[in-house]
Amino acid sequence: MTESSNSPVPEKPSAGQNQAPSEANDTHVVIIGAGPAGLTAAYQLSKAGVRSTVIEADEIVGGISRSVERDGYRFDIGGHRFFTKVPEVEALWHEILPDEDFLLRPRMSRIYYKGKYYDYPIKPVNALMNLGPIEAVRCVLSALWVRVRPPKTQDTLEDYIVANYGRRLFDHFFKTYNEKVWGVPASELSADWGAQRIKGMSIFDAIWEPIRRKFAGRRTGSAQVTSLIEEFQYPKFGPGMMWEKCAELVEESGSTILMETLVDKVVQHDGKATEVFARTKDGQELRFEADHVISTMPFPALLRAMDPQPSQDVLDAADDLGFRDFLTVALVVPESAGFPDNWIYIHSPDVKVGRIQNFGQWSPYLVKDGNTCLGLEYFVFEGDDLWNASDEELIERGKRELSILGLVDPSKVGKGYVVRQPKAYPVYDDVYTEKVEVLNDWIVKNTPNVHPVGRNGMHKYNNQDHSMLTAMLTVENILGQGDHDIWAVNVDEDYHEESSSGSGTGRDAPVIPRDAARSGSRLG
Repeated sequence: MTESSNSPVPEKPSAGQNQAPSEANDTHVVIIGAGPAGLTAAYQLSKAGVRSTVIEADEIVGGISRSVERDGYRFDIGGHRFFTKVPEVEALWHEILPDEDFLLRPRMSRIYYKGKYYDYPIKPVNALMNLGPIEAVRCVLSALWVRVRPPKTQDTLEDYIVANYGRRLFDHFFKTYNEKVWGVPASELSADWGAQRIKGMSIFDAIWEPIRRKFAGRRTGSAQVTSLIEEFQYPKFGPGMMWEKCAELVEESGSTILMETLVDKVVQHDGKATEVFARTKDGQELRFEADHVISTMPFPALLRAMDPQPSQDVLDAADDLGFRDFLTVALVVPESAGFPDNWIYIHSPDVKVGRIQNFGQWSPYLVKDGNTCLGLEYFVFEGDDLWNASDEELIERGKRELSILGLVDPSKVGKGYVVRQPKAYPVYDDVYTEKVEVLNDWIVKNTPNVHPVGRNGMHKYNNQDHSMLTAMLTVENILGQGDHDIWAVNVDEDYHEESSSGSGTGRDAPVIPRDAARSGSRLG
């Protein structure tokens, strides 16, 4: 695991080298949200003697990285591998949890399509063999044809992939899944997503590259370079274990974490935020004075919470930022009914499930009694038919779709559970950059002591480690230990798992045309 040379992280002692504060710090920070970014900020502040008040709307800490427990089974909201290029972040993980609480897990994920498993990332030889000789020839001819007659433009995800893999492989392996995830046709998704995740590799490059590496390795004696990590760390009781422990440490330091409490308004006066008002689930109103506010709440909601409110053009920009939502149907099945992958991508258009986690393959501590738990993941918009379906309806749908896919006999499914996650993915429409800039410019000008961090807080498709890094750098800014531009985190085109020496730490999300994003679930 290496860090790029132009990483925004400054040279400093590792996170494991705690420095006890010599005296208490009178600065008080209000932190909105107890996810990875919010709790990282509170923890880092506590090491400098700065107490904070963390306000969390949910009943569980960890945000989208929490672990949900039902009847002794624990499962993620999506899968959360612990892998990072930032040494300071990795050191912080092991400062919060002891080494013995981490498992080193093999990475395995495949595509499930028409009853067969395909390697992921796509390996053309494997894919063509599975498709059969006739379809393989058609796919190769399709790839050759786009070399002769490439798409006129490569602005969309569809055009980009077709130009590199051909129309037939696009239809088999790229179209359905991307449309499930984002809810719009691939012809309306930005090519940026493909350029980042596929890295411009054509079918011919993909076939030739393993051969080239093999012979290059013989000549140089070097080992083959892997394009994606083959192992990752994982807390044995899931990612929520990390944030549950972090919350304990924060409270032990003298800071406060308030659960099931909603922020109503952030009062600004004389060019800075001075107070935060919140409301508990029983309606009690709370008031907190603040020298600084660190916010992980959705960026649009933060602007709407300002008192007095921004001008109408700023509020309009906030209204133009949207989110893609997510729900998991977790079904308990016998261990023998599972599969060896951590997860599989479902590219069949016959079902709505987009991905299936096998939580027993993440950690044996997540499951029990010779069973495993399959997490069927659905990408939705809050308020659409799937989101509004009852738990019972969703569990029955999950059973039915497992049967349609030929993965599990419905009679073998035991208990089922449903978890809904609103605002899981910030939507990147074709004007989102401009709108985020409008919001951030207002914050910088009017309330410079308010610090948006994390995925939703910045409306930026950060991973867990990126979210933590934005919080760590923000704390350094507050403490006068740096002058970091946290918006520089996760801005490059290098996929974060690549073991290359390229610059940056991040990945991006596809840009979705504004009208398509706002139309919501028109793909059904």
